[in-house]
Amino acid sequence: MIERGAIAPRDRLIFALDVATLDEARALVRTLGDSVQFYKLGLEFFLSGHYFELLHELKGSGKRIFADLKLFDIPATVAAAVRQLAGHGVDFCTVHGNDRMLAAAVEAGGSSMGILAVTALTSLDQGDLDDLGFQCDAEQLVLSRARRALALGCAGVVSSGLEVPRLRQEVDPALITVTPGIRPVLNDEESDRGDQQRVLTPARAIANGADFLVVGRPIRTAPDPARAAETIQHEIAAALAD
Repeated sequence: MIERGAIAPRDRLIFALDVATLDEARALVRTLGDSVQFYKLGLEFFLSGHYFELLHELKGSGKRIFADLKLFDIPATVAAAVRQLAGHGVDFCTVHGNDRMLAAAVEAGGSSMGILAVTALTSLDQGDLDDLGFQCDAEQLVLSRARRALALGCAGVVSSGLEVPRLRQEVDPALITVTPGIRPVLNDEESDRGDQQRVLTPARAIANGADFLVVGRPIRTAPDPARAAETIQHEIAAALAD
């Protein structure tokens, strides 16, 4: 299992391999080469029918795997799914559920795979949280879920970089934070945000205390994806050196 004090700098960039087919995925992996060491395999690619085929190819070439499947079911079913994933050499897996689901996942994952608790999706804003019935703001919700997740044995949480400073101040420093909603260049154009509402640049997220940054479209749709990934790697390295 990855521990917070032993994260290689170039492992901190996690590329979201959100494509529909194996051919698309393999083409991107070839293009990115050494610029990406850590891959997120989510629901879109899971439905391609080639999830574990690609997973084994990536592991065979020395890459790390984040299975972002946001498991949510009765504890026994979540545990069974986690055991399956752990047997394939997955480094991180997301679970989106209550304490019993998280506890079952942690036990099933053992020492080989880190369980990441989903706190509040970065596509949600305060209006969404109000509609869902949460009687708190996003930051309070993330803090509450992070404390519970760590107490249950989770390796870390998925959280917007905006909430990471409070996590670093108020939650055990062993907690790993995986941060989506990363945009290398921000302006007022909605297209830069995509589906995300709470976003940050890579440098700001690292400065806030984030451990891993999940980046998808800014790399995937760039004219030169490898160059885009290397630019982010350099930004991460510079932020760590500050």
